[in-house]
Amino acid sequence: MQQIKTRTLTPQLLSKIDAYWRAANYLSVGQIYLFDNPLLKRPLTLADIKPMLLGHWGTTPGQNFIYVHLNRAIKKYDLDMIYVSGPGHGGPAVVANTYLEGTYSEIYPNISQDADGLQKLFLQFSFPGGIPSHASPECPGSIHEGGELGYSLSHAFGAVFDNPNLVVACVVGDGEAETGPLATAWHSNKFLNPATDGAVLPILHLNGYKIANPTILARIEPEELDQLLRGNGWIPYYVEGHEAELMHEAMATTLDQAIADIKQIQHEARDNGNTKRPRWPMIVLRSPKGWTGPKWVDGVQIEDTFRSHQVPLSDPRSHPEHLKLLEDWLRSYRPEELFDESGRLKLELAELAPEGDRRMGANPQANGGMLLRDLIVPDFRDYAVNVPAPGSVQAADAHELGVFLRDVTKLNQEQRNFRIFGPDETLSNRLNAVFEVTDRQWDAETQANDEFLAADGRVMEMLSEHQCEGWLEGYLLTGRHGLFNCYEAFIHIIDSMFNQHAKWLKVTAELPWRRPIASLNYLLASHVWQQMHNGFTHQDPGFIDHVVNKKASVVRVYLPPDANCLLSVWDHCLRSRHYVNVVIAGKYQAPQWLTMEQAVKHCTAGIGIWDWASTDGEPDVVMACCGDVPTLETLAAVSILREHLPDLKIRVVNVVDLMRLQPEREHPHGLSDEDFDALFTQDKPVIFAFHAYPWLIHRLTYRRTNHGNIHVRGYKEEGTITTPFDMTVLNDLDRFHLVMDVIDRLPQLAFKGAELKQMMEAKLIHHRQYINQNGQDLPEIRNWKWSPDSTLPAKPLRGKMPVLT
Repeated sequence: MQQIKTRTLTPQLLSKIDAYWRAANYLSVGQIYLFDNPLLKRPLTLADIKPMLLGHWGTTPGQNFIYVHLNRAIKKYDLDMIYVSGPGHGGPAVVANTYLEGTYSEIYPNISQDADGLQKLFLQFSFPGGIPSHASPECPGSIHEGGELGYSLSHAFGAVFDNPNLVVACVVGDGEAETGPLATAWHSNKFLNPATDGAVLPILHLNGYKIANPTILARIEPEELDQLLRGNGWIPYYVEGHEAELMHEAMATTLDQAIADIKQIQHEARDNGNTKRPRWPMIVLRSPKGWTGPKWVDGVQIEDTFRSHQVPLSDPRSHPEHLKLLEDWLRSYRPEELFDESGRLKLELAELAPEGDRRMGANPQANGGMLLRDLIVPDFRDYAVNVPAPGSVQAADAHELGVFLRDVTKLNQEQRNFRIFGPDETLSNRLNAVFEVTDRQWDAETQANDEFLAADGRVMEMLSEHQCEGWLEGYLLTGRHGLFNCYEAFIHIIDSMFNQHAKWLKVTAELPWRRPIASLNYLLASHVWQQMHNGFTHQDPGFIDHVVNKKASVVRVYLPPDANCLLSVWDHCLRSRHYVNVVIAGKYQAPQWLTMEQAVKHCTAGIGIWDWASTDGEPDVVMACCGDVPTLETLAAVSILREHLPDLKIRVVNVVDLMRLQPEREHPHGLSDEDFDALFTQDKPVIFAFHAYPWLIHRLTYRRTNHGNIHVRGYKEEGTITTPFDMTVLNDLDRFHLVMDVIDRLPQLAFKGAELKQMMEAKLIHHRQYINQNGQDLPEIRNWKWSPDSTLPAKPLRGKMPVLT
């Protein structure tokens, strides 16, 4: 195990660094406990203590220790560095340090650098109307909120891709290190190009405990830990102990060595053309949990145990003797040596922090919207599929999108601010054309039969949805653009990561100093209706339900019915800011419905009547559809109805923007009640064929006048390895069931429709027999084409119809 033991700090500098660390620790304890008396100008009383004590102390002193040493390294080497706090509740540390460096007061002038500002700083922490206990969006310098563990290292690597001068110091908690995403993230170093990317310096913080248990990496043999880290491709340096003077010296020397290693690796790649995959340095810091806090309380050890994880002195009001312990703890940092009479950090200590944008709290990389540049996007109309008449041609929607994304990639290669992320599915999702202009980034060994691997690719693929999501989030949060393509069923793997990012967007949108970032864009191909060959495990469209739970100001969901609509939607998504855009599209050959001109109008409206598929006049029934396969089945059902019941008045309504179904008071894209009724009527049956679970449509429309007449067909958790059409049959979404639905909902068809209904039932029996015998769908299904009566453009809707935003 490699421990470096040489002298780096002068006695004067060591003394100042230790004082700065004590100041950060003092501010951290003050945030957890103090309601008043921020500088202990008088003896502590119960009135000075917050009525509710919330927060986490255990990880904080170690993170304060790391931060002050990173400040020294930034100044010494003029580093462009940001700090990612991985441990779950590192809020006191990052708030304290951004306050000490001056960034916090610049952004929040009411939290001034004096006694009054200190009192406000302490009071706001974990207090109603204040700030959370995590490294939350409200904290300058943060791109990672440590509430959910496991993603720090993924975010750190995402931040340094295409950022050659950036170093991300990523503190990995030893509890966090037990999560699957973090354990996988160690392998991100195989995707880092030292010539064109920046560097990540992981600092594994071994303080031994989680909330109530020891941590695995702190309890395995040192040799085993060393072998694990080296096996993952790192050169670990170790800093261990608890005596402040020795630890400061060891950390300073080790950090200098790590920075020297990084600079040497980058020099070899950038100046000498060395393409051999390097072993990057990392630091393992082993320090006591709750370091410098109370050692024993009520006869029980606190420091260096799990009991220091949260609030070591949890109830001074019920245990008055704890008040004295708290005061002794606070005074152990000797605040009178750290702050002047006004309450400001003494100048000789404040000078240890970097200046301007070199401060980690002020670095523009941690406020990525400040650096964001528009993508160069070609005119999507140039990629149009020629549609002479609805349904007259077929195309694979995702393949057509791939051609467009190929040129987006090509046009932005010089800017190096656009990447495609996905778990080994970019080809499977039919974005093949992208590989005409780029490769997958890969810095490990290559062999003769490999395809599309290079050290400088623009496609990032690793068979871990967590890593792809985390990389993309880090990439976006530092001011770039990208998209995540994934099988629909397996996007659920990152449900909670999406959840955290959506919350981040919601909060940062309310912070005027945070600049909007590029939207998080998902392309979900290989969707539920096109996973008939992989079985039930691959069939789940429920991600939409999860997305819709988030704030309306953040989420957008699009289900384009064909390639031209898909191109129009993606042009919008790539240009948008500060949203989560979910786009679901097919990848197999399918009928194309709209010309590009029609598609642009339809997607701009987000919803509309397809006049060419409808009959004139007030409808007897509304056939609504959302999604490519539901649209196909709806139109096939309409063709059957028009052939066999020619007097039936049918209106076809197609939905691209799912949020249009909500009332305008609930979502910016929502339709007014007047516009909704103009589409769906106030009293006619609506047969709604939907891509996902039926109840989502009911949830979005339950307040509408005609909700009682809306009958939704969608995925109802039926599936297996089968034919494409049989997937719809299993879930009653097929054309034959839709026809029967119409007959059942219209009393006037009781006589005329009886024979047709019987015919549909017979078709379903024949279908089952045929596929079981032949292994493919009926010829009439495989070869079906729409026979249009007209090719008129969609009718304009009554009422105000805003463009997509």
